[in-house]
Amino acid sequence: MKSEILRTQQNNIKEVSKKFLIVGLGNIGAEYVNTRHNIGFKVVDHLAKQESVSFETVKLGTLAECKIKGRTLLLLKPNTYMNLSGKALQYWMEKEKIAKENVLVITDDLNLPFGTIRIKPKGSDGGHNGLKSIQQTLNSADYPRFRFGISDEFKKGKQVDYVLGEWDDHEKAALPERLDMATEAVKSFVLAGLGNTMSDFNGK
Repeated sequence: MKSEILRTQQNNIKEVSKKFLIVGLGNIGAEYVNTRHNIGFKVVDHLAKQESVSFETVKLGTLAECKIKGRTLLLLKPNTYMNLSGKALQYWMEKEKIAKENVLVITDDLNLPFGTIRIKPKGSDGGHNGLKSIQQTLNSADYPRFRFGISDEFKKGKQVDYVLGEWDDHEKAALPERLDMATEAVKSFVLAGLGNTMSDFNGK
């Protein structure tokens, strides 16, 4: 009897470890859809489209679920606005019993050239309101994050306009290929692990 209980517990742990929460950060509203700051939404939208799944409105956001080689991916777009992103992330982590190491937060980064990928196991918020909210909510900076470069091609004092501005023509043309690369990186994180994904995709 004890061995059966132990086996059940081990199977439950195994099932939980096969579940991942992929959180794209952005702002809700039609005016933000094609802005640089919403690249997190864009990446999870692209992945959902590839996997032929759709988003449903849920508590604190919209959610889509897909399975890739035995792994379950929950794709979350918080509807809390950027500066309260942590609230949605924490709720779904706890509801679905997902460990921090199985969470991947996707966000824009001004310090990286356009389209460049950088995945890290932890780090500072870098002044990003979404990451700041998550760090405060989790009381930790120790969670995987995926930074997508949007570059810093703006004039002094124009950072907000730039971040909340739409992609230029050159970026729009390059975006489909960059989104393909980004979704491959997400799949790699789920299937091959953080270390291998960092080696294979960082700087690309």
